[in-house]
Amino acid sequence: MTGAALPAAVDPARVHALVVGVEAYDAGAGWDLPGPARDAVRFHRLLRTAGVPEANLRLHLSPLPPYVPEAPYAPADHATLRRVLVRELAAARGDVLWVWWGGHGVLDRSGHLRLFCADATTDDKLGIDLDSALERYAGDAVPGLADQLWVVDACETFEEALGFREQLPPDGLPVGRRSTAHRQTVLRAAGRGRAAANDPVRATGLFSDVLLALLADRTAVLPAPPDAEELFPAVRARIAALRDAGRTLQYPEIRLQSPERTEILTAVDLGAGERRLSPLLRAVDALLAYPLMSDPAERQTVVAALGPGVTGTLPRHTKARTDAAGILAGLARHRPQALWDLFDAVVSVDDDPELGAELAGALRQLEDSARPGRARR
Repeated sequence: MTGAALPAAVDPARVHALVVGVEAYDAGAGWDLPGPARDAVRFHRLLRTAGVPEANLRLHLSPLPPYVPEAPYAPADHATLRRVLVRELAAARGDVLWVWWGGHGVLDRSGHLRLFCADATTDDKLGIDLDSALERYAGDAVPGLADQLWVVDACETFEEALGFREQLPPDGLPVGRRSTAHRQTVLRAAGRGRAAANDPVRATGLFSDVLLALLADRTAVLPAPPDAEELFPAVRARIAALRDAGRTLQYPEIRLQSPERTEILTAVDLGAGERRLSPLLRAVDALLAYPLMSDPAERQTVVAALGPGVTGTLPRHTKARTDAAGILAGLARHRPQALWDLFDAVVSVDDDPELGAELAGALRQLEDSARPGRARR
């Protein structure tokens, strides 16, 4: 999904959301996961602040005490969530759908992500098959809700690695006929075969915390989903900083499906470990990790700081990612020293230390790769 695919303005009354946060499970204390319910309430608050009516927000929680959610909520058991997905939400009249889900998950043997519900036990691992839900919401079983953003903060550990006594049985949702009427963007926290890290002290998922902070910086576009291709580099950069700090091993993934394209973007080449980003791609991601770069006016202010002698030589574009790539490639090719003027202009507006460290490292690599006689890494 891209910003161009969405209407210029979204009526909040035409926006619907399913917001799920499961912290406590019938399986017992060994499954306790402090954070998802709190993250879900933070997301719920963002949409309410953006004007989405309470009646359009389906908040389903299983909180761990002593946390008491500030908003009224419904249960997060399997029967309730399945009914919402199959009957209630699918029939909603609207243009935009947000789905937010935080809790335990596992990648089953068929490659589907199973999201466990609050009544899951070790003997009966009740859950929602995310892949079948996506298939249902991409077909004619859901006549509306053409623009969809699904956010899932859950582990994708392989089922066989967890030593389950019994293989998970099939549990797909009913689907209709396939169509090309929907645009789905899916942000998944962990990456194939990996765990999604949770911070039990702060009671938040690391991925959820990163994404909620980025969405809070983009309240001007809510309740329409932000341009996911502009948002994902910021997510990837911040999770990379957490990996470097030893706090997680996860690699977020974004899947884009629309009438024009189907694509999965991730930082991992499956079976080959972490893919080394090209210097230009790394620099583009690091630059777009700054929320200001998504705003054309703020982006122009930063570029203008380079001076007319530099800016007059740069190719420009209205789309942020294309613009960033043109700016960085032009500077690296013709005025590599001006890369650091760009750095100074960016950090003078946003002095986030983690983003600054990644941008500095990326620009250093880009500058190095552009020197005569040096091979690109």
